[in-house]
Amino acid sequence: MLPHRYPFLLVDRVTEFTPGVKIHGVKNFTANEAMLLGYSPSSPLVPTGILLETVTQLGAILVLERPQMAGKIAMILQIPSAQMYATVAPGDTVRFEARVLKLRETLGELQGSAYIGEALIAQGQMRFAIADRDKILPK
Repeated sequence: MLPHRYPFLLVDRVTEFTPGVKIHGVKNFTANEAMLLGYSPSSPLVPTGILLETVTQLGAILVLERPQMAGKIAMILQIPSAQMYATVAPGDTVRFEARVLKLRETLGELQGSAYIGEALIAQGQMRFAIADRDKILPK
């Protein structure tokens, strides 16, 4: 369903799914992740943008799973709010949640959260567009 492949397919597993409402998933961050190889090598941390992208990928699964979304792709338009409360390091398993705030045929808004264990480490909102996959991605 997602066009992403290694190293940017970030969702390891979907753990809970309520169609059109919410989705939960996990990502296990390991020391050999491509995004960590050159980012602060002496003290590797997962870049904040990677956490936002992981929530976005979960959200895309949530909104694109409907039959009428076949052949569509979701793209981030805006992140009106995002807060980070803790860092993510190699070895951490992060649990992500996304829920739909608004959803129309070509636009939507999600609320996302990230947790390590029970501790909230990040949260935010994002707005996205839904477009025809063939018009956006090369064949």
